[in-house]
Amino acid sequence: MKEIVLAGIALAVVASGAQAHSMSEETIPADAATVLSVEVIEMRFDDPMRITAITLTGPNGEVAIERETGMDPVKEFRALPPADLPDGAYKVNWRGMASDGHPMQGAFGFTLAD
Repeated sequence: MKEIVLAGIALAVVASGAQAHSMSEETIPADAATVLSVEVIEMRFDDPMRITAITLTGPNGEVAIERETGMDPVKEFRALPPADLPDGAYKVNWRGMASDGHPMQGAFGFTLAD
């Protein structure tokens, strides 16, 4: 009986931990992709996420981007980079708050090349 109770507790912990945080499902541009142009920076999550900070760093340092999505929790976040990005490697860093209240962060990169 003791083994059954312990197995049930372990299963409950694993199941609740698996659903505890939003996860990034897709980014545009895709992580590690080489692209000809970037019209939008987009992140899609499996559960609503409130993006509290986002930065874009390129070959010349930090690049100003415009949030298209506000501060409400969303499954799809969008930001607009300037139209005249120079070729080179870029990194997007973000921080947010998952729907369960946990702070989250992540990063992805892409290369802009003609």
